[in-house]
Amino acid sequence: MPAVPDPAPRAPASRPARTVRVERSGPVLVEGPVEIELDDGTTARSDRFLVAVCTCRRSRTYPWCDTSHRPRERSAPPAEDGNT
Repeated sequence: MPAVPDPAPRAPASRPARTVRVERSGPVLVEGPVEIELDDGTTARSDRFLVAVCTCRRSRTYPWCDTSHRPRERSAPPAEDGNT
């Protein structure tokens, strides 16, 4: 049986693999430090130990998540007691 080539290039063996977690309705969590190349060619860098990368593009701090993906709930108005 012929060998099937691996289509993904591999990182050099001297570098450890990064752990990436995909949250169901939220960001992608990446063990840092992280450099992200944006579609305009610029690079964003974070030296934090865990980085939340925005996937919804609602973040004001894109590419970093600021929890803008969370549904906003309004608090209930104060109850009227009728003693005005």
